[in-house]
Amino acid sequence: MNLAPTEEQEALVASFADLLAEHSTPERVRAAEPLGFDGGLWKALLDVGVVEMAVPEEHGGWGAQLLDLALVAEQLGAASAPAPAIEAQVAARLLAALDTPAARAALAGALAGERLVTFAVRPAERGGPVGSAATGATGAATLVPGAAVADEAIVLAGDRLLLVPLTDGTRTFVNNLASAPLADVTIGGDAVDLAAGPGAAGRFEAALDEWLVLTAAALTGLGAAAHRLTVGYAKERRAWDLPIGAYQAVAHPLADGVTALDGARLLVARAAAELGRGGPRGRELVAMAFAFAAETARQVTYDGVHFHGGNGFTLEFDAQLHYRRARGWARVWGEPGAAHRRAAGARYGPARET
Repeated sequence: MNLAPTEEQEALVASFADLLAEHSTPERVRAAEPLGFDGGLWKALLDVGVVEMAVPEEHGGWGAQLLDLALVAEQLGAASAPAPAIEAQVAARLLAALDTPAARAALAGALAGERLVTFAVRPAERGGPVGSAATGATGAATLVPGAAVADEAIVLAGDRLLLVPLTDGTRTFVNNLASAPLADVTIGGDAVDLAAGPGAAGRFEAALDEWLVLTAAALTGLGAAAHRLTVGYAKERRAWDLPIGAYQAVAHPLADGVTALDGARLLVARAAAELGRGGPRGRELVAMAFAFAAETARQVTYDGVHFHGGNGFTLEFDAQLHYRRARGWARVWGEPGAAHRRAAGARYGPARET
């Protein structure tokens, strides 16, 4: 399988890199905290079709492949972009796949830029009977990415996929280390059924796979940006008349970091390509990519803070921006260990008690 980017993909990456260099500078990222949302950046992303590109052509989108979206996600991660683009893309793809009247209406609003629809990566915890809008659905989904600023969220509640309107009464902002727009979402009677039965859980799991691989790509980009920052500092900061990068205690971990990042990038591309074509190892590779990217981003950002010395622990330096997000973005769903178990389950089946 040739995973080298095509000329069109290289142009796509360059266009998003240029956009983010203008609209997601470290100063803009800081200004968007603590909510973690920059309205100007989100408008710029909508203007270039960040949601439309994710949706198949037959549903009104541009029909980009999952690997294309992963390349864009890497750039979003490298810029620490304060906008829920990944969640909006996953939600739009899920709405297109469901293709019910309610889903089509929500998708039309999302494609027009009139509604920001996000995706809850954790199923709702039952707080009573979960049913349709007519019977009054209850329960809560925690740590929903993008829910602090979105208009609606797609939530799996029991055996139902629901479209939950988000208002100040149904969402509670969650203050978090990564300054991400997270919120806990309460499901009420105004939730709309999108799907029900065994198929609803299957649709949710498929969308979760896409969120995991795109988040893995973002973590890889985040780690790469942190590594570049650290290498630059290691070339300039001097100790005993030499750049600190000349010493093995610094040079060797930096070499390990760039090697691991190359591996994470390759694994993400392999997973996105396999999942995108409906290959049998899609879920397994996606979980592996998420685990490895999360572990790699965590390590290279730790090294970055460490090698910046006392500066790395100050808010004035950018190292902490990467450090916090490398931990917070992954934990929205779970630790790398959870992804390892998901990969094992995809390969060998659910674990059995002994």
